[in-house]
Amino acid sequence: MFIAILTYKKPLEEVDRFLQAHRDFLARHYAAGDIITSGPRNPRTGGVFIIRAADRSAVKVLIGQDPFMINGIADYQIVEFVPTMFCDDCLKSILS
Repeated sequence: MFIAILTYKKPLEEVDRFLQAHRDFLARHYAAGDIITSGPRNPRTGGVFIIRAADRSAVKVLIGQDPFMINGIADYQIVEFVPTMFCDDCLKSILS
């Protein structure tokens, strides 16, 4: 599993120009089961999403499709981790 941490390189006005296309990208990957969760950072300096992928190269392919990457809107830090514990009730509350 991977965490993508996005940091905006452009002003928010430029970010907002590509926000709907970025959300459409996320929606496609939610539907495919590739992205688990996502959201903006607070304060709004970027975003975070959790990705289910076989390896780092698959993550790079996925991120390469993001309009924020294509248009130079954000830098991406990719963190790989192996989940060993999780909260069932937390997942239920997030999903409901």
